[in-house]
Amino acid sequence: MNQFWENEYVLTAANYSVVILCLIVFLAVFELVTKYKNWNEIKKGNIAVAMATGGKIFGIVNIFRYSIEHNDSFMTMISWGIFGFILLLIGYFIFEFMTPTFKIDEEIEKDNRAVGLISMIISIALSFVIGAGII
Repeated sequence: MNQFWENEYVLTAANYSVVILCLIVFLAVFELVTKYKNWNEIKKGNIAVAMATGGKIFGIVNIFRYSIEHNDSFMTMISWGIFGFILLLIGYFIFEFMTPTFKIDEEIEKDNRAVGLISMIISIALSFVIGAGII
């Protein structure tokens, strides 16, 4: 059985599957904390929501990239991925807190593309910082 898990194709498929599952769960959490419904807004053509959501997807997956690169076991990889996601989520709340003159969620829901772009860049940038700390 060890030989099965040492196969690079099997390991890649397993990592892929775990990350996809975690991505779905983490996006559902983001859906709960935002005031708008991501996929409904994207379906309506809301570019700001698409950019913000795309940044979250990139951020989550990039954190897992670092986690896969630095860890051999699935549990350690998942643990670092969850920890990284929590930090990314905290970054989202800090962004909201740092803009007291307007509400991020409301501006993104109104298709304010400038806010959507900044939100995307923050998610992407934080994922690199978080990933750099993964051991």
